[in-house]
Amino acid sequence: MAIDLMYITNRPEIARIAEKADVDRIFIDMEYIGKGLRQGGMDTVQNHHTIDDIRTIRKCVTKSKIQVRVNPIHEAIYDYFDTEDEVHAAIDAGADVLMLPMYKTVADVERFVKAVNGKVTTLLLAETIEAADIMQEVVKITEVDEIHLGLNDMHLAKGMKFMFELLADGTVDELCNIIKPSGKKYGFGGIARLGYGTLPAEKIIMDHYRIGSTMAILSRSFCNVDKIEHIDEIRDIFTCEVARIREAEKEYAKFSMEDFDANHQAVIKLVNQIKSTL
Repeated sequence: MAIDLMYITNRPEIARIAEKADVDRIFIDMEYIGKGLRQGGMDTVQNHHTIDDIRTIRKCVTKSKIQVRVNPIHEAIYDYFDTEDEVHAAIDAGADVLMLPMYKTVADVERFVKAVNGKVTTLLLAETIEAADIMQEVVKITEVDEIHLGLNDMHLAKGMKFMFELLADGTVDELCNIIKPSGKKYGFGGIARLGYGTLPAEKIIMDHYRIGSTMAILSRSFCNVDKIEHIDEIRDIFTCEVARIREAEKEYAKFSMEDFDANHQAVIKLVNQIKSTL
């Protein structure tokens, strides 16, 4: 198995670099409704990309899929259209995958998949306590194609200090074990470069393999393009670091379950150490 890597950008030159480096999905992030309130004061990315960004990226990538995070289920507000019109506009602009964030009810999911109407891949971002609670029901909805576990908002909702506590305490395993029998594709969280991250990326990737997860977001710390002046440096980071992840995956594919279990025990120990310092 290989993990589908996603990278958030609305910049054509970065999208082309990411695609050439073997990033599977260019991620346009239109979510803004309620996000500032939920994550106020946190060092998190709030992009508020647009329909025009989808059109722009559609013109410059040929191999990578265009994944678009729309807003949570909503009615028309101010000068912004409702869920149905937003979904239709994103599809018309060239989205291949639509991601629904912050859903809390089966009715939310049903409204989303009805709006999509089978035209593109549907991806749910399970990042609320309510989304976790209804997972057994959601996996029965045929029109849901993929599910990604959003660790950032979920750990905040649970009052945790560190997002990967959800990996250490069994929450990720529990939810993935609900999804797996459905045959739907699933993933969780984000990863930095190998050797980087508060919890090293290689340990997280090994847990993806242990759980059967096949999707991960390349985090801002993988390559924070806003803090890098020269495009050649960005290109070098993507070319080298994505290749390193792919090489590591070849090794992990040879691991036994005992190897993965040993890594998971190391993850639990590290998470508990990190948590104690926060």
